[in-house]
Amino acid sequence: MRDLGTKWTAVPDWSNAVLEAPGLRVVTRLGLIQHLVSGDLKTFAARAGLSGTGVGAFGLADGDRYMVRVARDRVLAVGDLRFEAPPGWRDAGFAVTPMSAGFHVFEIAGRSVPAVVSRATTLDPGHGGPSASMAFAGAQAIVYFHGDAQTLRLHVDRGMAAHLWVWLSAVVETLRSKGDAERPAADDD
Repeated sequence: MRDLGTKWTAVPDWSNAVLEAPGLRVVTRLGLIQHLVSGDLKTFAARAGLSGTGVGAFGLADGDRYMVRVARDRVLAVGDLRFEAPPGWRDAGFAVTPMSAGFHVFEIAGRSVPAVVSRATTLDPGHGGPSASMAFAGAQAIVYFHGDAQTLRLHVDRGMAAHLWVWLSAVVETLRSKGDAERPAADDD
């Protein structure tokens, strides 16, 4: 019987997988605690010690604990919740679902981030919407900036991480070849 698994790209060792091109570095952010929260978001935020309603598409999150808006009544809470959060519905009016094992997180940083965004989506990063959930390079992702406007984070279903890695590899290779074409030729004398 034919082994169809040989046609798929091997999943990298995420702990040391890096893609680099001039002005761009792509890594995996391991160990982020992630919870999907639905329902009464104000009550959840107060209990978790978080403020705001969550950043939207291409919004700027900061720190180790924050919320990213993914729907009208849903956020992705990143970081320690600071309260006991077994999965399920709470009488306070919200539900918590652990997602740390479900979402893979890529961090794309550098001055070439706009080049990656322009290839991945038709959305304008200068006019992000209220929800950070979008189609990005053929995968559903949660997309926002973290820390500064040159560091993009993508949360994707873990099963789509290898696909996105292959896509990012192709973009990085394109940026590398453009970088090589822009450099003056070396003298052979």
